[in-house]
Amino acid sequence: MENTLPNRRAQQLAAFGRLLDVLDRLRAECPWDQKQTMASLRHLTIEETYELSDAILRDDLTDVKKELGDVMLHLTFYAKIASETGQFDIADVLNAQSDKLIFRHPHIYGDTKVQTEEDVKRNWEQIKLKEKGNTSVLGGVPTSLPALVKAMRIQEKARGAGFDWERPEQVWEKVQEELQEFGEEFSQINPTAETQERAAAEFGDLLFSLVNFARFAGINPEEALERTNRKFIQRFQYIETAAARDGHQLADLSLAEMDKYWDQAKRVTLITNNSPSEK
Repeated sequence: MENTLPNRRAQQLAAFGRLLDVLDRLRAECPWDQKQTMASLRHLTIEETYELSDAILRDDLTDVKKELGDVMLHLTFYAKIASETGQFDIADVLNAQSDKLIFRHPHIYGDTKVQTEEDVKRNWEQIKLKEKGNTSVLGGVPTSLPALVKAMRIQEKARGAGFDWERPEQVWEKVQEELQEFGEEFSQINPTAETQERAAAEFGDLLFSLVNFARFAGINPEEALERTNRKFIQRFQYIETAAARDGHQLADLSLAEMDKYWDQAKRVTLITNNSPSEK
C-alpha cells in the first residue's frame, strides 16, 4: 500500500509525457495541426470549455473525463506553439502555476493564520493585487466574461475587499427595491427611446441584485439559469412530441392547448427526474 501513491504518480507523469510526445509528432507531421496558431485555437478552446461545463452540469463523469482530455490538449497545444518561438514551454507554465499557488497560500506554505474560507479568499485577493500591481480590486475581472458570470466575479472580489452586505435580508430588500424601480420605468405608456433605455438600466440593476442574492444563498446563478434552460427545452420538446403524436402541428395549437401539454410535461419531468438538477 505504501508504494501505491508513488506508482500512480509515475503513471500520471508517464501519461502526461505521452500526450506531449503525441502532440510533438502531430505538430511535425499533421497538416491540420501544423497550421494551428493560438488565435485559430481560441474559439475551439472556448467551445471545449463549454462542453466540459455541460458534462459537469449533467453529472456525466464519462463525458467529464473526455472533455478534460480535450481541454488538456488545448492547454498543451498553446504551450507547444509558444515553445517553437522560444517564448515558453509547458514546464514554464506548470512551474509558474506551482509558484503562484504556493505564494497565494501563505497559510499553508508560510506562517499566515486563517480561520475561515472567507479569510483565505480575502488574502488571495490582496495577494493578487500586490502581484499584478493593479490599482483596482476589480482590475482582474476579464472583460470578455459572460455578463452573468462577470457580475458574480465582481461581487466576489468586492466582498474580498470588505465591501458587501452584512445579511441576506438586506440583499433581498435591495432586490425588491430594484424590482419596483424597474416596474415604474417599464409601466410607462407609449415608451420613448429614453424611457426604454431607463427601463433597460433598471433591469440590469435588478439582475445584478438577483445575482447578489444568489451569492448569499449559496447559488451559482449561471448554473441555476442553465438548469432552467435545460428544463424548459425538455418540457417544450415534450409539447412538440406529444402534439405530433396526437396529429397536431404545433403552430396550429392555441396557447391554452399548448398549456395543457405543458402541464403534462411538468408531470412527466417530475416523475423521470429524481434529482434537483433536472437532467
